[in-house]
Amino acid sequence: MIYLDNAATSLHKPPQVIDAVVEAMNTLGNSDRGMSNGSLKASRTLYEARVKIAELFGCPRPDHVIFTQNSTEALNIAINGTIVSGDHVISTDLEHNSVLRPLYRLETEADVELSFIPADSKGNLSLDSFEKSIKSNTKAIICNHASNLTGNVVNLSKIGTIARRHGLIFIVDASQTAGCIPINMEKVGADIICFTGHKGLMGPQGTGGMCIRQGIEIKPLKVGGTGVKSYSETQPKDYPTRLEAGTLNSHGIAGLSAAIEFIQSIGIDKISEKETRLMNHFYDGVKAIQGVEIYGDFLLPQRVAIVALNIHDYDSGAVSDQLSQKYSIATRPGAHCAPRMHKALGTESRGAVRFSFSWFNTDADIERAVQAVKEIAS
Repeated sequence: MIYLDNAATSLHKPPQVIDAVVEAMNTLGNSDRGMSNGSLKASRTLYEARVKIAELFGCPRPDHVIFTQNSTEALNIAINGTIVSGDHVISTDLEHNSVLRPLYRLETEADVELSFIPADSKGNLSLDSFEKSIKSNTKAIICNHASNLTGNVVNLSKIGTIARRHGLIFIVDASQTAGCIPINMEKVGADIICFTGHKGLMGPQGTGGMCIRQGIEIKPLKVGGTGVKSYSETQPKDYPTRLEAGTLNSHGIAGLSAAIEFIQSIGIDKISEKETRLMNHFYDGVKAIQGVEIYGDFLLPQRVAIVALNIHDYDSGAVSDQLSQKYSIATRPGAHCAPRMHKALGTESRGAVRFSFSWFNTDADIERAVQAVKEIAS
């Protein structure tokens, strides 16, 4: 099988990741729940992973790295832990449902006011619109770093500058860029960066987290056992314990830690360069095929390795199924949990077929995918 659905999850993992998970399952106890070798090793494993993640995202304090199941949980914690009734939030048409649904619920249940920066026909945002949307009760800007549908990358630094100038919390969804594009939260002015471990970071599913700027207060989404301050009737206030109730997925985090080591040994710039080259190879091969319509802006200086397209008036699900059944090529059809983006592109009724590329893909994979699109379109 040719796997071109890496924006959903990275199927091919570095061997070190698998080895780390297996070793962790054989050796790790429960972090902060005892003085046995297994418990202490689990604590060290988690701390070492926090240090690596802090370095990866430019987070000054490893104790402000929080582990979650995925970016959806991280975004729910960030949104529900900072936004209260009467606040106004600015977000965008690029957002995934992991941002949209928590915001819509707050709008309905907590009288939170929402504004969405519209995307144009190529999926780009007008950065001037952010400043124009600010109100006296604006609390936060929540923005996707890159669209999971078009691959367009947003200029976080400009948005971060606007947020800082107006004293707003800036929450970034880095689900599609973590591990693929260098991100420094201090340089871009992000207060909270949410990420998942199973996409560009090449780690196991069930891993993810958030990096929090010092001084940002987030109310816990859940409370419970922490292994420390057990006689307190309230959740401990110190990070990371404040937001990490319950036993962490130390086995998965061990794998994520190994994945980050793998990425750093290669270099994110080198990974980005290869993935971009593969994306452009595919784009150049299909863009002139009669009946193929491609979405997104391929003139942007920076993109993630995604090409979304439709063929004639065919349903995207039917095309993706044919790619799988006849050509053994894995893609993602449908709405991609990005309803506002599809509305902006005019693809609500049929969705789109998304091809997304990784470090482990080859030029031979691309050639076969281009040929498959040609045959389906003919």
